[in-house]
Order: sequence, then structure tokens, then C-alpha cells
Amino acid sequence: MSLRRGSRPKLPRVARAAAGRLHLRMDARDPAQEHRAATPLELLFDLVFVVAIAQLVGELAHAAENGHPFEAIGPFAMVFFAIWWAWMGFTWFASAYDTDDVLYRVLAAVQMAGVLVIAAGVPAAFSELDFTGITIGYLVMRVGLVASWLRAAIEHRDGRRTALGYAIGISIVQALWILWRLLELPDTLLVPVFVVLAASELVVPFLAERSGMTTWHPHHIAERYGLFVIILLGESVLASTVAVQVAVTDFGVSLPLVVLGISGFALLFGVWWYWFLQPAGDGLEQNRQRSFVWGYGHYVLFAALAALGGGLEIAIDASRESAELSPVVAAGFVGVPLAVILAGTWVLHRALLGREEFPWWIALPGAALALAAPFAAPALGLWAVVALLALLVAVVVALAVAAGARRKLDEALEGADAASEASSG
Repeated sequence: MSLRRGSRPKLPRVARAAAGRLHLRMDARDPAQEHRAATPLELLFDLVFVVAIAQLVGELAHAAENGHPFEAIGPFAMVFFAIWWAWMGFTWFASAYDTDDVLYRVLAAVQMAGVLVIAAGVPAAFSELDFTGITIGYLVMRVGLVASWLRAAIEHRDGRRTALGYAIGISIVQALWILWRLLELPDTLLVPVFVVLAASELVVPFLAERSGMTTWHPHHIAERYGLFVIILLGESVLASTVAVQVAVTDFGVSLPLVVLGISGFALLFGVWWYWFLQPAGDGLEQNRQRSFVWGYGHYVLFAALAALGGGLEIAIDASRESAELSPVVAAGFVGVPLAVILAGTWVLHRALLGREEFPWWIALPGAALALAAPFAAPALGLWAVVALLALLVAVVVALAVAAGARRKLDEALEGADAASEASSG
């Protein structure tokens, strides 16, 4: 068969699909796309963060077990910000611009490599306040993210100003992070300068989105946040399991250790149930303008979830008679994160939806009791306090489920009454 000059043979459908994956024009995703779910690449991306979070939780527990619990809080919060913000950058970009072609995957792999470098730098950040490894890993991640935003600016003309705003803003703040490390500031200025630079990171999306909001998908974002919660809870399960294993090997099985193991798992299961009681997809779809408050506020919740895993490991270690850490402090590393989770989850969803999924008197008193429970550890025992905290979560979840069912029943009855009045009128 002859071909006209300049014409191309028509490729089979499979060949065209394969060729298309080499490069797809980066255009804005449809924010109303049905059945939008996390991709295999996003799941792999999350898996890399397991390593970094495991290092972070382990170092927090190690510092507390060595008698330096409060000194570890600062490095924990700073390192977790780097991990969380790196995850945020990729997650929200992917929700708006995921093409899943070769270049997109390569740039995602660059960001994953940066996460692994961050994980390698965690021990030095805790032991020596040396954030060089964290900064290098963060730089690698930002190179991948900035390149992705520049690609979006080139290929998506309508969103060019927003994409360039992201690329320029991220680059400027990244240069300041590098300068922060090169100047070798005294330890007294470490935290204040970090807070300023972290705040600058948070400002970049706010300024960039003023040129036009990116087309992130509300239900996709809600699913991605839920997956990150599961990763954090999984790290808690792992930390608790390792701690129990070490305790059994060194000291043998005991009733307090068995109760701690069971209570720790029940506590994590209750936290999972509590967080997923309030699905955020519909709220993000209806109130996109509130996404900054909801999205940023999860730094506190995610950090508390990570700290809860370290707290359970600390509690298991402190249950030994020879432990140096006081029972109140050890129990506090479980009770305080739990209080933040109970109160913070309720507050953020209340701010997003503009209404209560369940009454305040369920979440907030529960958080207050979680804060007070550690002070009973000297009298009741550390294992008993953790068991009470697990019971507390179970009661909070039960009340919240009952309140939610009652609210839905009331709404259904109101709807039926309105329909009856309309038909009779």
C-alpha cells in the first residue's frame, strides 16, 4: 500500500496508548472527575514516607527512653514538618496535574529519593541538632517539585501564572533553607529561624493560588489524607510491636505488658475509627475556600498521630521497674497526642463543614480527660492508664456514632415532614 508524501501510518490502538504514556500534555485535571482515586505511583510515594516516619518515631522513643523526652520535642516537630510538607507538595500537585507519563514518574522518583535522604538524616537531627542531611534531602525533593511546576507552567497556559508562582516561591524559600544551614546559626536561633522559614513555606501556596486556584480534586485529596493517616497508624502498630517484642525478650511476659499491648492496639483502632467518622470529601467540594485551614491544620493532627506511636513505645519501655522515665511523663506521651487528635479532628472538620458532625461535648471533654489521665499513673500504674485511654476512645467513638445516627434520623424525619406538607398543600 502506498503512502502519500508527509502522511504517517495509522498505529494500532495499543501502540498509540503506549506512545501517549511517553509524554502527555500536562493539562489541568477535572476537579469533578468521577471515581478519582489514588494511583499506584501515589501509593508507592506514600510507601517511601514509611521509612522516614519510622526513623522519626524511633528517635523520639529512643530519646525519651534515655531520659531526654522534652529535648526531643523540638527536633521531632521540625523534622516532621519537613516530611509532612514534602508529602503535601507532591500530593496537591498530583491532584491537579497528574499525567502519569514518563517525565512525571521520573520527577516523582526524584522526590522519593529526597525522602530517603531525609530519613537518613533523622538520627543526626536528634542527637546533634544537625539538619544538614534533612536539608539536602529536602533540596532534592524541591528540585523535583519545582521542575514539575515549571512543566505545568509551560504546558498549561491557563494556569501559567499560578504554576510560576509556585515554582518561584518554592525556589526562593529553598534558597533560604540552604542559607540557614550554611550560616551555622547558634542553637538559640535554630528554632526561631526555623519557624520563620516554615511559615514562609506555608505562605507560598496562599500567594500562588491568588492568581487562580489549581484544579485539585476534593475527594481525591480526602482519600490521600486518609491514606497518610493509615501510614501513621501503621507506624504506631510497628513501634508498639517492636517494643513489646523487646520487652518480652528481655523481661518475659507479664500481665501489665499484655494489657499494654492489647490496650495500645485498641487505642489505635479507636483513633482510626474516630478520624474516619468525619469524611472530608463532600466538605472540600462544597467549601474549597476552606481548604487551606483544613489542609494546613492537619500538620498538628498528623504530628500527633506520629507522636502517639512513639508514646506507646515509650509507655511499654517505661513499664519496666528499672525504667528511668517517670510514669506521668511516659503516660503523657500517650495522653497528650490523643487529646490533640480528639480535639483537633473535631475542630478541623467543624471549620470545614461549618457544622458539627457530632456535639462538642463528645470530643472536647474526651480530650480533657486524655490530658488528665497521665497524672493517675503513679497510683494506678502506667498499664492501667493506657487501658483507660483506650476505653475513653471507645466511649467517644460510641457516642459519636450514636449522635451521627440520631442526626441522620432527624434529617430524614424532617425531609419526610417537608414532603408530606408539600403534598398536602
